[in-house]
Amino acid sequence: MQLTPRGKFLLLVGVFLMPVVAAYLAYAGWRPAGHSNYGDLLKVTPLQQTAGSTPDGRSYDLEALRGKWVMVHVGPTHCDAACAWQLYLMRQTRIAQGKEQDRIERLWVVTDSGTPDAKLLQAHPDLHVWRPANAAFVAQFPAAQNRADHIYLVDPLGNLMLRFPAQADFDRMMKDLKLLLKASQIG
Repeated sequence: MQLTPRGKFLLLVGVFLMPVVAAYLAYAGWRPAGHSNYGDLLKVTPLQQTAGSTPDGRSYDLEALRGKWVMVHVGPTHCDAACAWQLYLMRQTRIAQGKEQDRIERLWVVTDSGTPDAKLLQAHPDLHVWRPANAAFVAQFPAAQNRADHIYLVDPLGNLMLRFPAQADFDRMMKDLKLLLKASQIG
């Protein structure tokens, strides 16, 4: 069978257009899945009034944590089951980061004048427990209902930037933190 010049031209055009058409058909309707973080991104706000003390009365300024990512729980010293779960979740999320865990600190901002349970503190070594000198410090942590329901994240520059939902999911929280640590050039 002999091809006419027109047939040769159509064959040549078909050979070059076939990959374009195949690609279009293979990806028709395909949209890259946008990544959405689990935690709620907050308007980045530098934390103010960072002076305070530890429960035993020693002066402590949160500036000492600058350069680290800080997971924060805000609540009273009487730690109910929800509080204990959040402290546990913060500890396990930090440990799960493996070699990156040194870049993360955990902070419990206590909102009353009580003293945390000693057994609870023994179960959470390296947890910073801190009482703000100015009660207005706590108002910097936004919450729809109760601040104690959330875990917050402060970046290494001292900016409040993320709030995890109440009853946070460990796997999703860990994934968010892992992505932040991977992408971060600071802390």
